[in-house]
Amino acid sequence: MGRESTLKLRNKWFTLLLAVVMVMGWSSSAYAQTSVSSETASEAAKKEEVTKITLLHTNDTHGRALEASNDGMGFAKVSTLVQQYKAKNPNTLLLDAGDTFHGTTFATLVRGESIVDVMNKVGYDAMAAGNHDFNYGYERLLELAELTVFPVLSANVKYPDGSYVLEPYIIREVDGIKLGIFGLTTPETTYKTHPDNVKGLVFEDPSAVAKEMVAELSGKADVVIALTHLGIDESSTDTSIKVAKDAPGIDLIVDGHSHSTLVEGLKGANDTLIVSSGEYTKNLGVVELEFDANKKLISKKANLVNKEETAEVEPDPAIVKVIEDIQKSQEAVLSEVVGSTDVTLDGEREQVRAGETNLGNLITDAMRDISGADVAITNGGGIRASIAKGEITKGSIITVLPFGNYIVTKELTGADILAAIEAGTNAYPEPKGAFPHVSGLTYAIDLNKPAGERVVNVKIGGKALDLKRSYVVATNDFMAAGGDEYTMFMNAPIKNEFPALDESLIAYIQKQDTLAVKTEGRVQIIEKAAEPVKPTEPVKPTEPIKPIESPKPTEPVKPTTPAPQPEPEKVVYVVQKGDNLTKIAKKYNVTWQFLAKLNALKNPNLIFPGQVIKISA
Repeated sequence: MGRESTLKLRNKWFTLLLAVVMVMGWSSSAYAQTSVSSETASEAAKKEEVTKITLLHTNDTHGRALEASNDGMGFAKVSTLVQQYKAKNPNTLLLDAGDTFHGTTFATLVRGESIVDVMNKVGYDAMAAGNHDFNYGYERLLELAELTVFPVLSANVKYPDGSYVLEPYIIREVDGIKLGIFGLTTPETTYKTHPDNVKGLVFEDPSAVAKEMVAELSGKADVVIALTHLGIDESSTDTSIKVAKDAPGIDLIVDGHSHSTLVEGLKGANDTLIVSSGEYTKNLGVVELEFDANKKLISKKANLVNKEETAEVEPDPAIVKVIEDIQKSQEAVLSEVVGSTDVTLDGEREQVRAGETNLGNLITDAMRDISGADVAITNGGGIRASIAKGEITKGSIITVLPFGNYIVTKELTGADILAAIEAGTNAYPEPKGAFPHVSGLTYAIDLNKPAGERVVNVKIGGKALDLKRSYVVATNDFMAAGGDEYTMFMNAPIKNEFPALDESLIAYIQKQDTLAVKTEGRVQIIEKAAEPVKPTEPVKPTEPIKPIESPKPTEPVKPTTPAPQPEPEKVVYVVQKGDNLTKIAKKYNVTWQFLAKLNALKNPNLIFPGQVIKISA
């Protein structure tokens, strides 16, 4: 082979080798680019990966299983809504914040079991124990908790040895996200149910226990949720607002007790969202939680579905059947007519907790009639509903008085009676469950005097109260044991016991003709006196008027455009701490309903310090 041929062959091999190297280099580069591109896409997808969890919630249903004009949508429609939300997002849970097993005849005739049956069928995932859930006694609450297919939670209710009465918390995994849910119950339970119902139990400080729960759950759960029956009322010592402030690390509080309607929730301290759906299934609460791929909570939003929005929603037939079956078993007892009334008997919450009503008078008259006592006193918070004009049934009586309290008599001094009336009226004009309805006794509240010294003109049987004399007082066993802060009743021994309050009222009504009960001025209000008007300085005498010379004729004055009349001054009020709409309305001699309508308030019970309330249009 010649030199030229050898060079040509070498050039061919060099060209081929160069081509191979170039191809390999290109492939390697392409692979590298593809690999980087793939990794970037993976990271982007990971960032975009969001897990959504929906939490639905109710609170303070108080045994209202049915849809009603003056109540909520009822559990059958709640069930339909739950199914609709689960169809949109299978990652959906249903929670309840307590005061659930008690409150209506439907519930009380079987001591809460009817409500358990309904809630099991609806598909609740957890509930907190409320103060009224102890109304049958805590042993019965434990029995009901055994019947539920969901846990009843409370981390701050304990036995004296420190052990838990109910489950303190659960950890629920939903689509890979671990939800730590713990319960809290208001310490007010010790006096907002019959003291015997919680005898031997300890209600620990909710804030302290919340801190313990956050520490317990923070390493086990991706999100911490408090299911609480504490409320947001300023009159309460322990509130969900306080817990949010005292226990950092709670992402969400689902609350009850104050019957608050928080449309978009309330932002508490430490970025804690507080939600509450009002009362009686008037709303279904909705909380949307979003988590990133690292299971970090990145969004939480709240809203409500109100009863009006469910007008076209079909009730769940399965829940309707459960309720109807229970009702049929109760019909014979509840439909029995015991009397009639020519007037509506007023048991509305805002009225019985802040003044005399004809229903309060009827109940206390029945108590005094059966006991023969000098005086009868019952708390407005124990009157739970009105009775419409017309026939009165056993069912309606039990709805008014659902707690199963019985009547007792005690011998109390005039000083004790005065102290009791002072304690029951110390929040006036704010509504208070302890407000005393009376028979055989009249009194006045003097708003010119400080709380604790305002009760005056107390008369028993038309005669002035003798502070040193003993009187026989009939009350309900709840108050007799010191409930609703009537601690002055506690130490006096029970003189006698009588039938249940509802039975006694039925017996009293059956002895009457058609009722036409009125308010009689048993409770009078002495309004604050207006500040005295300062006397004006005497007008100085004017100088004698000089005779007026005849004026020279002038040209006619052209008519001027009439001056615009000033618009009537608008009256507004800035809400102060401790105010409520009833209190403001009384100050301006209008009704709270008028103010609610004028200010387009969705929830008349929810006003805040600094809020401006229009008094006139």
